[in-house]
Amino acid sequence: MRCFRQIISFFSFIAGVIASVAVPVTDGDVASILRVLDSELERREEYIDSRRSSIDSLKGLLVRRDAAESLKLAVMLEIGDNYSAFNTDSAVLFFNEGYVRSIAQGLDSTAVRFALRAATYLPLQLRIERANELMDSIALAGVPPGLRAEYFDAVRQMSSFIGNFFVSSPEVYKEYSEKHHDAQLGLLRELDSSSEKYRLNSGEVSLLKGEYSKAKGILLELVDEIDVTHPFYARATHMLADIAHAKGDELGYMYYLALSAISDTKCATLEVTSLQELGKMLFKHEDVERAHNYLSIALKNAVDCNVSLRIIQTSQAIPYIENAHRAELQASQRRIYTFIILMAVLIVVLGLVALLVKKKNIQLKSMAVNLEEANKTKDVYITQFLNLCSIYMDKLTQFNKMVNRKISAGKVEDLFKLTKSGKFIEEQSEEFYEVFDDAFLHIYPTFVDDVNSLLDPERRIILKEGEKLNTDLRILALMRLGIDDTSRIAQMLNYSVYTIYTYRNKFKARAVDRDGFEKNVMGIKSIS
Repeated sequence: MRCFRQIISFFSFIAGVIASVAVPVTDGDVASILRVLDSELERREEYIDSRRSSIDSLKGLLVRRDAAESLKLAVMLEIGDNYSAFNTDSAVLFFNEGYVRSIAQGLDSTAVRFALRAATYLPLQLRIERANELMDSIALAGVPPGLRAEYFDAVRQMSSFIGNFFVSSPEVYKEYSEKHHDAQLGLLRELDSSSEKYRLNSGEVSLLKGEYSKAKGILLELVDEIDVTHPFYARATHMLADIAHAKGDELGYMYYLALSAISDTKCATLEVTSLQELGKMLFKHEDVERAHNYLSIALKNAVDCNVSLRIIQTSQAIPYIENAHRAELQASQRRIYTFIILMAVLIVVLGLVALLVKKKNIQLKSMAVNLEEANKTKDVYITQFLNLCSIYMDKLTQFNKMVNRKISAGKVEDLFKLTKSGKFIEEQSEEFYEVFDDAFLHIYPTFVDDVNSLLDPERRIILKEGEKLNTDLRILALMRLGIDDTSRIAQMLNYSVYTIYTYRNKFKARAVDRDGFEKNVMGIKSIS
């Protein structure tokens, strides 16, 4: 076995050398693959409906009276797996129920499989402590030989999710990175070295070791052999994107992220990172339209999938995209105003020409003929002037209508050429508020009540009918998310710094504990 693995390692190294000298990704490649991704995203709901139908078909097997309990448990495990990257709450629910049923039936091995699945996905709900408790309850020594690969894979994935959450805490991140690495090495020992899963994880191990050429060779070979809808395709191409990023190849980074996002979209996978990373990268490259679209879809995916971790990661970038849109609109407005000024100057010039012509004609001796010609000339200029004004006003009117239609239809590709009044910015802000309110209240469902508990009873916040959050609460919500800088809050909510400062002082005046109010707000708990 060791000799065979050495041979595999040798050929992987050779493949890595070949890959390292492959033709690099070009601007044209990136533009082409982004068009494919745009096309697939338009079919997003179709793919989601297909996956939902598949899950419903499996659920139909659970209500069959003639089905054995062992068959139902197998179906529940499959349903949970189908839900795992589609709706985390439902996945964990099925895994927990399967675990309880397995214990009741005395099926210890089956119970271990359900427990491993549940522990894997609990961190996505930010239930990290519960995930660790559940995983710690499963001793490796007690795991049946046939489930050791599943055990190591579960520890690997769970540690990866938790590590991603603690990126800003180096010590904790290092701890879980080491757990992830150790589990992956354990997984490789359990897998057949010729299997696709072994090659995928072997490529990731090489990537983590910094052996980029070797990792790229393994992963490119794997990607060439599997279909875009294969379960490993998105993960393999994402790792290829990481390799490109580590080498400073931004075009390659975007190209492979797009491939990963295409696979996620076609598989109706909602728990994703590729699309949000690609959105941030496109924002850096000033493709604001696509960046906004991709990040908005990524945030909607996270909300639909009930993945609190992804909601936090994606929503942090949305305000910057909105600010970029606002800047583009303001620049477009300035261009329109400049055009109007130039038109006004042209009108004045035409008017002066008309006056000069009239004055010249008056001086001519042939008063009758010259005056008639002067009147005709004047009529022509005035008619042309009026026609010009009419055409311009009509174009301006149609332009504004076109802007309104495009904005109402949600098309932003022509925004660099379009403009309108501040109403558009307000509409965009309202749209952002709606997404932000839904996302935030998903993480902090009792936030309004918690804030009111910190205020004097007679000065508590009363929301209007249909409101989820108001301006007061959004300021506190941003503070709770760690955005404490007044100027930054003002920028995100489209208010002046003075206004935000006034709001914050008023809150302190309404608080039961004036000095500790903001600290108490930071202590409001999210869902466990």
